[in-house]
Amino acid sequence: MNPIERALGILLLLTGGKLVTATTLSERFEVSLRTIYRDVDRLLALGIPIEAERGAEGGYRLEKGFLQPPVALTRRETAALLTALALVRGIRTIPLVEELVAAESKLVASLPKSVQPLLSEADRIIGIEPVPADIFHAGTHLEPNADWQRALDGFMTGLLESRRVRFDHLNPARPQPRAHDVEPYGVLFDRDLWYLVGRSVGADSLKIYRADRVRNIEVSGFRFQPEKAFSIRQFLGGAWLSQAMRRWETERPSALIRVTAHHAAKLMSDWYYRHAVFTPGSDGNVLISLPDVSRSRLFPLIRWLGPGAELIEPADLREPLAAELEELASAHRVQVT
Repeated sequence: MNPIERALGILLLLTGGKLVTATTLSERFEVSLRTIYRDVDRLLALGIPIEAERGAEGGYRLEKGFLQPPVALTRRETAALLTALALVRGIRTIPLVEELVAAESKLVASLPKSVQPLLSEADRIIGIEPVPADIFHAGTHLEPNADWQRALDGFMTGLLESRRVRFDHLNPARPQPRAHDVEPYGVLFDRDLWYLVGRSVGADSLKIYRADRVRNIEVSGFRFQPEKAFSIRQFLGGAWLSQAMRRWETERPSALIRVTAHHAAKLMSDWYYRHAVFTPGSDGNVLISLPDVSRSRLFPLIRWLGPGAELIEPADLREPLAAELEELASAHRVQVT
C-alpha cells in the first residue's frame, strides 16, 4: 500500500467520530508508529482537520462535520439559493467572497446538465438593485477597499475557527488607532456598512467595530469557547446604534438642540436620530441631546428642521450657523426694484 492509499484509509477510519489510537492505525496498516505520525502530519498539512488527544486513552479523530453526505437539490431550490447569492452580492463587500464564488461554482456544477446553462449565468436572469445612497446620512455610504475586505474575512475566519483576532481600530474621536484583542461572535450589515461584534478581551465586554475602520487584522492562535447564549438578533432594529450612542455620550461632548414636539416626532421616526435622548420641556418643546458636535452633522440637521429648531450647544457654533442661515435667507428674499 502506497502512502496516498494509506492516507485515504486513515481518513476513512477517522470519520466515525471515535478516537482511534496511533497503535491501532499502525497495526491496521502494518507500518511503524513513526510512519503513522508522518501520515497524519501530511493530512494536517493538506488542511484536513484531524483532532488529536494525548494520554493513555488518547488518539485521533476527524473533526465532526468535515465530511458531509451529498445534497440533492431541486431546480427550484437551486434557483432560490442563487437568488439569495445574487442578493448578497448586491451588498458589494461581503465576508469570505472568494469562498462564496467557489461555493456557487460547486453548486452549479452539481446540477443536471439540462439546467446548468441557465443557472450558470444567474446574473443574466436575476437582478438585484444595490443599496441606494443615503444623502442625508452621508457617512453610511463608503466605497469598499482592500482593508475592509481583509477585516471581514479575518473576523469571519476567527469566528468559524473559534480563534481570537487582533487588529487596530480607527476611532474618529481619538487621534491614534488602538489595538484590540477580540473573540469574534458575529457580523452585522446595516445601511451599506458592516459591523463586527465580539467580546473585547481587554475590556471583558461585548463591543461593536465598524469593519471599514479595522486595520492589520490577524487571526491568533488563542482559541475561545463561543458564548452559546449570544445571538446577533439582539442587535437588530437599531439596538446596536442605541447602545453605541450611550457609550459615545461618555466619550465625547454632546450637542443640545431645542425643537418643537412636531420636529421631535419626525426625528423619532428616523433610523439614526431616534436613538438620541429626547427630554420634553415645560414649554411644550423638546430638548434633544446628540453625541456629535460636528458642523457637518448639526448644520444640515438644523436646516432640514427649519423654523422652530434652535442649536443650544455647542454655543460657539451658533454664530457660524446664524451667518450661514442669513446667507441662505438673503438669497431667497424678493428683490424690490
